[in-house]
Amino acid sequence: MAKDRKIDMVILGLLTHEDMTGYDIKKHIDGAINFFWKGSFGSIYPALSAMENEGQISKYKAEDSGAREKIFYHITDKGTDSLKAWLNEEQAVNDMKYETLLKLYFGGAGDRQMSLHNIEIFESKIRSDLELLKMYKGNLEKDTSSEDHMYFLLTVMFGIETYEAYLKWCGKAKKILKNG
Repeated sequence: MAKDRKIDMVILGLLTHEDMTGYDIKKHIDGAINFFWKGSFGSIYPALSAMENEGQISKYKAEDSGAREKIFYHITDKGTDSLKAWLNEEQAVNDMKYETLLKLYFGGAGDRQMSLHNIEIFESKIRSDLELLKMYKGNLEKDTSSEDHMYFLLTVMFGIETYEAYLKWCGKAKKILKNG
């Protein structure tokens, strides 16, 4: 892929399921995808504009959208081809960026209690997200008739196992920091 705008692939992937507004796309990214990918309105709308110019998506106005005009986006054949080409690429970037770990790495310059507190905040967020992932897993296991659900389930299972490992690490890290 000549350009490196993965947000395009996120958008194209979402549009393979249904036509959406920019707001709908953001809502989906903030939902289940949020566990492994982030996207802001500041990246979504420029991507939508560029993808429309490239012929990967088209847009249309909702016929009866009330007082506010709703613009929906639809994936084109060219967009589907782009998504399939990306799915077939062998190379994938799997960067991990955790500000908590960055703060911990430099924790020696600060206070041990603050490092403990940062781990506890991280741990609390992971526990909350883990419960949500387990709920998603239960719902996905109830409907195995959809091919898409199998792929959604695989990402949820990865998240559960990863988050359980994070919680295990949190316990060990807090013990080390408390015992010196």
